[in-house]
Amino acid sequence: MPEKGIKKLVLGGCRSGKSRHAEQWASDNFQQKTYVATLSRQGDAEMDRRIDLHRESRGNGWQLVEEPRDIVAVLAPARAQNEVVLLDCLTMWITNLMMAELTDPQIEDEILRLKQTVASANYGIVLVANEVGLGLVPESAMGRRFRDLAGWCNQQMAEVCDQVVMVAAGLPLTLKG
Repeated sequence: MPEKGIKKLVLGGCRSGKSRHAEQWASDNFQQKTYVATLSRQGDAEMDRRIDLHRESRGNGWQLVEEPRDIVAVLAPARAQNEVVLLDCLTMWITNLMMAELTDPQIEDEILRLKQTVASANYGIVLVANEVGLGLVPESAMGRRFRDLAGWCNQQMAEVCDQVVMVAAGLPLTLKG
């Protein structure tokens, strides 16, 4: 059983198995679990099906919180009622902040607020994020902005996490811890 306040960052590409790895780790090690989803239903049938598949794969035993932007309020230590909180995913959170037309400095401030919250939490936290910097340089300015913000976010979270795992083809590779 991991120690009470362990922080873990799980990175991977799209469909790499990162969410499944994070969910399994949390289920294997904790009984009281909260799942914080940064993607909510918006009328896109394909994305709604993905949400359904995620819910089905988790099974029972999870408290669900859907919060697209203000994840610090959800993660604030005073609000933690469970042993572990799994947040899926930081990459969608960055997208949501960009779509809300926050500037880069505003998004960076949100990332630093999250970093401080994660570092000071007295309960387990598992963060899931896409590793988006392994491919081609995006063609558009918005794509490059997204890649840069997501990469910087991942670096900030890795600094305060006890464990960092990269998942590829469903296989975890420990990078830290």
